[in-house]
Amino acid sequence: MKKTKAEKWKVVRRVSQPMFEPLFIDFFLAVMSTIALIFTYLAVVQKDLVKAIIFSSVESAAYLLVFYLLMGPDLALAYVAIGIGIYPAVAFFLVKKTERYEAE
Repeated sequence: MKKTKAEKWKVVRRVSQPMFEPLFIDFFLAVMSTIALIFTYLAVVQKDLVKAIIFSSVESAAYLLVFYLLMGPDLALAYVAIGIGIYPAVAFFLVKKTERYEAE
């Protein structure tokens, strides 16, 4: 017996049920985006470069969660390697070779 389009769609909908409620995902995305925005501002206005690098890493972690929830695992993996790993390491190395505090 052949399945109708409606019956096929029911099977597809049952298999692809969201893991979380959409309202929770929207709320979490809004909170993580706000946290990223706050830490971006803190990184820009900070005179202590080490603290600015740490704030930038927290901002990267918030965006990592946003990318993961938006179903971009490839972006999330790249962001882990670059935004949380390589960029802070290089920045800490450069701060060590120069001065820790930004001159006015």
